[in-house]
Amino acid sequence: MGFADSHETQTAMRLEFVPVEEFYFALTLAVKTLDETLDPTLVEKARSHLQEKLGQPSTVAPGKQNTFNYVFRVQDYDNSPAPQLILSVSDWQDKLRLSSDYGWMLDPERKPKRTDRFDQREAFAQEVRSHLKDQMGLAFD
Repeated sequence: MGFADSHETQTAMRLEFVPVEEFYFALTLAVKTLDETLDPTLVEKARSHLQEKLGQPSTVAPGKQNTFNYVFRVQDYDNSPAPQLILSVSDWQDKLRLSSDYGWMLDPERKPKRTDRFDQREAFAQEVRSHLKDQMGLAFD
């Protein structure tokens, strides 16, 4: 299940939900925070929308600081030379947090290293925010 852009863009980003059964195979040590927005109302709107559309989160998050984490494989978006692109939408201490491995990949020792795309992380983050606004009505300030 995923969310597709409803308008033509330079890159037709698609998000493919990663269910809890596949979570540990998808998430890597290269996933780093892209953006955080302190807005409890936005957090609740994201939680409600994602639960309604996708059901159980990708991880069952314990505790008050982090209550949900939905992980997606981003399709049709170039993150070469990395073999995949991951996006996580989660909450952390009343903040809506976006995390991704865009601009990162794991080296042979499984340590994160920057790729040539690292300098484009802010542009990618803006496209993600725009996509989430268009597809889910989540407006980041």
